[in-house]
Amino acid sequence: MENSTRYLTTEEKALKINLQSDIYGCFAEIGAGQEVAANFFKAGGSSGTIAFTHSAYDMKVSDSMYGKAKRYVCEERLQTMLDTEFDNLKSTLPNKYKESKFFAFCNTVESLNYHKTNQGKGWVGIRFQLKPETKPNNIVLHVKMHDNSHRGQQEALGILGVNLIYSCYHKYENIEEFLNHLTHRIPRDRIEIDMLSIKGPDFENVDNRVIALNLVKRGITDSTMFDLSKNVLQPTTALYKKNILLTRGRFRPVTKVHIDMIENGRKAFMEENDVAEEDVSVVFELTLKDLTADGKILVQDFLDRADLLSSLGYTVMVSNYLKHYKMVEYLAPIARGKLIGVILGVYNLNTIFEEKYYGNLAGGLLEAFGRGFGHHMKIYVYPAFNVEDGEIYDLNNIEIAPNLVGLLNYMRDNDKIKEIKEFNPKLLHIMSDDVLSKIKAGASSWEEDVPESVGKAIKFYELFGYQKKEIKV
Repeated sequence: MENSTRYLTTEEKALKINLQSDIYGCFAEIGAGQEVAANFFKAGGSSGTIAFTHSAYDMKVSDSMYGKAKRYVCEERLQTMLDTEFDNLKSTLPNKYKESKFFAFCNTVESLNYHKTNQGKGWVGIRFQLKPETKPNNIVLHVKMHDNSHRGQQEALGILGVNLIYSCYHKYENIEEFLNHLTHRIPRDRIEIDMLSIKGPDFENVDNRVIALNLVKRGITDSTMFDLSKNVLQPTTALYKKNILLTRGRFRPVTKVHIDMIENGRKAFMEENDVAEEDVSVVFELTLKDLTADGKILVQDFLDRADLLSSLGYTVMVSNYLKHYKMVEYLAPIARGKLIGVILGVYNLNTIFEEKYYGNLAGGLLEAFGRGFGHHMKIYVYPAFNVEDGEIYDLNNIEIAPNLVGLLNYMRDNDKIKEIKEFNPKLLHIMSDDVLSKIKAGASSWEEDVPESVGKAIKFYELFGYQKKEIKV
């Protein structure tokens, strides 16, 4: 019996599922062998669990089973597999369907090839019932496999599959426990999960954005993202070969100056010769550091900010990339040579030129700049209001260490950095911290500093400590 001090082994989890007579399903695994199904066969008692298992390795066979596809390792293919296999199971065994909780486990992966010239990755999913004759739930995840051998990747995938099926039936009531058991025995250096989506009638109260946050917070991945419909996205798929325009910040809350920055930054980005409107993806990034207050991350505060950004129509990314160069390193292989734009406030640019932040690198600041700016990217600098002299502080009068002025000039001369010339100077005085203080203090002047839609949302949902005023009769 499992207790709080010991997790079951992979074999014990498979056996426990096999011995539950009311759980019955099928396996369709493409790309790395039938490692998940094999674990259930090895555990014993599999005849009580497995209806059938197969692998459509040949593309023509795969097409005959699931229809023709442009790509075989993608979410769309996985969804087709789940649809097909669950429906086949249901229609083939109608009597069994009335008494059993059915599941269809599927994966389509690209494991390490013989010459080790590729990145192991793929899509894993399960469609399952928690009660007989009920609408099923769907769990879909994208994985990157980091073992340096084909056999190691097969083994890790097999463990992950057993963990997933076990967690679906025994840890579904608590998302924290679900994630604990999902990643048991497969640390980040073996398998990285950068997208996880849970949907279905038994999970209506689950917010996938919180799961996305947890993936980053737990170190299961360094970055994940979601759209304005609260759907979790796999970054590589969503941003593949896109011109990515990124803005980083706390957005607590979103103010008019944020909107002015992104709109005018986008205009400058669109003026580039190799940027096409249809290929542009605008992303607002929240780092774990920007989400942390008093040493911890408040889930509701995170959701408040995510809701406001989504209401404005922007895709939101959550990452653990504190340094800008690491973010660019992550995005560059995804963009595949397309221009990456990063919008920064001028004071944030000051921070980038602080040598003390690169003490962890052997090459210091120069190594960081080479790793970040060596890619096809460009920084767009938004000005600020200098409270000391009342003047506008921008790229032309920025104050950096004298020994780094040459580096800044080099970047400007080589088109790696550009000032945002169009902006509304009347908005430069707005500071998110001041707006937040006004909201908490019950003042009304904060409404002038945020977009109308943001103000309405803050008041309606009582975000960031806002309290509705009681009307005295």
